[in-house]
Amino acid sequence: MTIGQLAAAAGVNVETVRYYQRRALLAVPRREPGSIARYPESALTRLRFIKRAQSLGFSLDDVQVLLSLEDGQACSSARELGERKLAAVRERISSLRALEEALQRLVASCSTTRRKVNCPLIEALMRADRALV
Repeated sequence: MTIGQLAAAAGVNVETVRYYQRRALLAVPRREPGSIARYPESALTRLRFIKRAQSLGFSLDDVQVLLSLEDGQACSSARELGERKLAAVRERISSLRALEEALQRLVASCSTTRRKVNCPLIEALMRADRALV
């Protein structure tokens, strides 16, 4: 398949394929002078792997590690990387919950009357010296 067909099948654009090639995540296919580069089915499988890993929050550096793991050590190394990612996700969720609570408090403290009053939400956003959470 051509680079355009590969990109379309994976749901990415051609520049993404080229970028992954520059990052050595995806091999550049050999081609004879004057011919169109043809990608094997394995390139599509690898490209889909990259996109799935990204959708789980793995960075391209993480993906590169996952792709380079050898048989035998792969499962334990992949597990370690996955555990680190899971810890980061849990930390992010905790931060988002704290942010949600702070916003709920600020929204609840806003007056619904039409007269001009000080709005706690706007005041909190104007204060640069204090954290919301």
